[in-house]
Amino acid sequence: MTSISPVNANALFAAQERIQQDLKLALDAFSLAEPLKSAVYHAVMLGGKRVRPALCYAAASLSEHSNFAAARRAAVAVEFIHCYSLVHDDLPCMDNDLLRRGQPTCHVAFGEDTALLAGDILQSMAFEVLTSRLFDQQASVDSTVVLKQVQILATASSKMVSGQVMDLQAEGKAIDQDQLETIHRNKTGALIQAAIMMGAVTAFSGTDQAIPQLRQFGQNIGLAFQVHDDVLDIISTTETLGKTAGKDEQVEKSTYPALMGLEQAQQYAQSLQQQALAALDYFGESAKDLLEIAQFVLSRKN
Repeated sequence: MTSISPVNANALFAAQERIQQDLKLALDAFSLAEPLKSAVYHAVMLGGKRVRPALCYAAASLSEHSNFAAARRAAVAVEFIHCYSLVHDDLPCMDNDLLRRGQPTCHVAFGEDTALLAGDILQSMAFEVLTSRLFDQQASVDSTVVLKQVQILATASSKMVSGQVMDLQAEGKAIDQDQLETIHRNKTGALIQAAIMMGAVTAFSGTDQAIPQLRQFGQNIGLAFQVHDDVLDIISTTETLGKTAGKDEQVEKSTYPALMGLEQAQQYAQSLQQQALAALDYFGESAKDLLEIAQFVLSRKN
């Protein structure tokens, strides 16, 4: 089994720099009216961990035959979907949050109507980017790869919304672990897994054994991410998180620490991480970037 060593986040830092540039290139390609334009840039460009794009790049880098332009478009698209989801999650009708990434949430800065529309347009922009020639205007677009990516992202986006509905319905209720995992494999895990698989299809055919290994990795690291997120809401501060700490308990959300206790939740996240890392054994040294990012998931402070 792949072992966990001290965290080296070089892959993540490199990905953050690359995606920041690519996100701006993509946004600049759209002609948006104000104040919608400013709201969209606010939602997308104000930082963030960029874990999903990093996973997309890392999965694509597993093969030297990968179409990296397609992976770059996929990384932008998945981050647009993630950013839209944060804007909508923060709205008064949802989680009613005032702080995101250390800044006022989109509806606080631009009004609820503009924030709602910013989230709406980021959804369509994601698929416009995914099906464009952005990053490889001179090359032919592999329509088979693009179709697979569209299917993966559309399915994950639907699951994410379903997970959010289930999460809202579970507030203030006692649910079991199976129900909680159903919520979070949809709400959080589906988009994380999609980022990996969108990168993977640029590098491997559907019959390659790499695909189920990466799917298993994505399922476990996606859930580990959410369990650790629940833990951080308890043990971290608003200043560190960049969003309101302790909010889950305030609104009586169903979380892993609430279900199984803080220590057991931390142990469960570590177990999921180990299962994710075991799936990377198949790739050997070529999975170094994925390994780094998987290690970061449970070492992050926000």
